[in-house]
Amino acid sequence: MAHSSPSSVVSRSGRFAGGPAADVAAFSESISFDWRLWRHDLRGSVAHATMLWKIGVLTASELKAIKGGFAEIGTEIEAGTFAWKPELEDVHMNLEAELTKRVPAGAKLHTGRSRNDQVAVDVRLWLRDEIEELDTELHGLQRALVGLATRNATVVIPGYTHLQRAQPVYFAHHLLAYVEMLARDIERMEDCWSRVNVCPLGSGAIAGSTLPLDRELVATLLEFTDPKTGKPRVTQNSMDGVSDRDFMVEFAASAALLAVHLSRLSEDVILWVSSEFGFIKIADAYTTGSSLMPQKKNPDVAELTRGKSARVIGNLMSLLTLLKGLPMTYNRDLQEDKERLFDTADTVRACVRLMAAMLDNTTVNAAACAAAAADPLLLATDLADYLVKKGMPFRQAHHVVGAVVALAEKSGRPLDRLTLADFQGVDATFAADVTGVFDLKQAMARRQLTGAPGTAEVKKQLARWKKLLG
Repeated sequence: MAHSSPSSVVSRSGRFAGGPAADVAAFSESISFDWRLWRHDLRGSVAHATMLWKIGVLTASELKAIKGGFAEIGTEIEAGTFAWKPELEDVHMNLEAELTKRVPAGAKLHTGRSRNDQVAVDVRLWLRDEIEELDTELHGLQRALVGLATRNATVVIPGYTHLQRAQPVYFAHHLLAYVEMLARDIERMEDCWSRVNVCPLGSGAIAGSTLPLDRELVATLLEFTDPKTGKPRVTQNSMDGVSDRDFMVEFAASAALLAVHLSRLSEDVILWVSSEFGFIKIADAYTTGSSLMPQKKNPDVAELTRGKSARVIGNLMSLLTLLKGLPMTYNRDLQEDKERLFDTADTVRACVRLMAAMLDNTTVNAAACAAAAADPLLLATDLADYLVKKGMPFRQAHHVVGAVVALAEKSGRPLDRLTLADFQGVDATFAADVTGVFDLKQAMARRQLTGAPGTAEVKKQLARWKKLLG
């Protein structure tokens, strides 16, 4: 029996008199970026071959030969000795052509399969792994935040609204806000994983196959199974199976929101490390200098993370725009989805890892934080609450405290340096115990609501997160 040469394995087949023009081949190749799917392509192909053996298309010896051939190819790719051929267009044809050159039975491998459902399963396998790795890295970033918070559990800083000093909060409370954000990011990623975890193999190019393919076996071999029941999960519509990229968009959207969270954390870090704030110091290994100004120490990890959020958001927009006008089913436009997906995963994973490492190598300037938190204006709302507790309506209390603040500004004295006579000159409700409002330690202890930055509550939340993160 004659077997196809590698060049004739390419999808142009007997319909075409010759190959594509060189410029067309260069324009249409994807091996320059989709080569990274090789592990998943090999895994999917072995599962498909196993199924073909079960339904009688392959003999046991042919299946063994195919598995052995792919094992050899995988070893060569790992070693960097495998020669990728751009003229074979993509990762699928490169691997299949090489297998067929070594193993005659490789010519049977594509039975009942199209590159349309092949790439769909490869990307799902790849993204499933990426989400699992990212999940681990996100937990690592959470641990870094909780660790920095724990090491500085007694440090109080001003909380800000509109970038203006607002009320006092524990530094740990501020960091735990990002831990909560990341927890939602993890939930979104895990939810996305459940929709990635569906097997499209068997959908063919568009309309499945007339062969008795065992889709459920392939899904089981590739672990596309329900985590609770263990039952295989396969796509239920062949047209949707090959054209669906919702799972990519969903990942890109979740990653974009994660990138926004990382960007916000970066902005806080950039502010805190500035001379104007001076709240933290980042280890030299996670900063850079200036080519001109020898005194500079720049928070480049945080700045790059803030900047890279733009490309992650852009990738989401690219995917949505790519898909919006496509008719059913597969269109070559979809080749453009992988670079955006790969870049999104690479970018957010790198940012998460580097931010965690940077935070692990960050120290807090407790003295600078204490000086900022000592601003008595941070307790102006506490002063209004003091009046409320004495029976005054809050709106009136708000007005009274505003008048007290104006008096302090006019007299050039801090709010806590006003005399009882000064307070009572504004409103007789003030009594001698008003000075207790400005005791920061007591003020922090008074914040006892769930989720508040109070002493006991922050301690409880730190303990909770340590337990959750192991």
